[in-house]
Amino acid sequence: MTRVIDLRSDTVTRPSEGMRQAMAAAEVGDDVFGDDPTVIELERRAAGLSGKAAALFLPSGTMANLVAVMSHTRPGDEILLGDQSHIFQYELGGAARLAGTMTRTLTNFDDGSLDPDQVLAAARTENLHSPGSTLLCLENTHNRCGGAAVSKKATDSLAEAAHSRGLSVHLDGARIFNAAAALGVSAAALAENCDSVSFCLSKGLGCPVGSVLCGSPEFISIARRNRKMLGGGMRQAGILAAAGIYAIDRNLQRLAADHENARLLADGLRELGPFRPNTPQTNIVVADVVAGRLNDWLAAFEREGILAVAFGPQRMRLVTHLDVARADIDEALSRIQRMIGAVPV
Repeated sequence: MTRVIDLRSDTVTRPSEGMRQAMAAAEVGDDVFGDDPTVIELERRAAGLSGKAAALFLPSGTMANLVAVMSHTRPGDEILLGDQSHIFQYELGGAARLAGTMTRTLTNFDDGSLDPDQVLAAARTENLHSPGSTLLCLENTHNRCGGAAVSKKATDSLAEAAHSRGLSVHLDGARIFNAAAALGVSAAALAENCDSVSFCLSKGLGCPVGSVLCGSPEFISIARRNRKMLGGGMRQAGILAAAGIYAIDRNLQRLAADHENARLLADGLRELGPFRPNTPQTNIVVADVVAGRLNDWLAAFEREGILAVAFGPQRMRLVTHLDVARADIDEALSRIQRMIGAVPV
């Protein structure tokens, strides 16, 4: 049987045997009562890594972002965010439906950043006729911008603009450790001037579930209540938190290998002809299909045991991760080369 090379996302990783053992051995309590020791330890470590004073363990990145929005705003407030941001594109309008906020989009640059002048121009003061803008949401790495690692300088400039107009800043740092590895700076430095930051354990770090939201103790106290309201209070969650601790100890240092594999994959696709890939900074390859139909290529990929996802009308996304080795990249490119000529163009 052909081995499947799954490049749909870095969320498809399966816990290693060592991670499973750590989960099985985890000391647990009741996290809603605040006495699960493994969750407490994960939150302590996450706060330290992010440079914040406190942290909160949540089931998913989508919930972490929603809790952040709810905790920074009141219903009727306006939030500013990129038109290509995950919160706007992929979170089912939760900021509007559940947090009760208006979303005002600004144009994302190709590098995932925004224009600080646009932030200044868009921010509104609450008055009789208009809602107040109270929150700016940023993203790093930026998924729809090809996994772009947004520089500290760009983030700091945007945070300064937002703060000057009285807005708080939340950083959707689902893959912030990929950004840190690509830029050669710490995650804490990238999030330094943001009021809150979330990151996923279930992407590059290889955990089966979970995200962490970090901020001030006062902010996390509010976030804990909002998590409970959304049904995100998990009881003996130390079983899951143990996977996060294991990943922090072992999987942070290997992210650069995923980035190198992504570059090799992009280079190989570029040489094959029908594809025009980005030059990835991190672990996300976005490739335009310039010959043939996207759906035909994705179907051919699947027949050859390669899984990718559509990322636009003629665009696909392929993501490297800890379950994909260098040899898998070579094998995937070999299989794709065999398809050339078999897929109608």
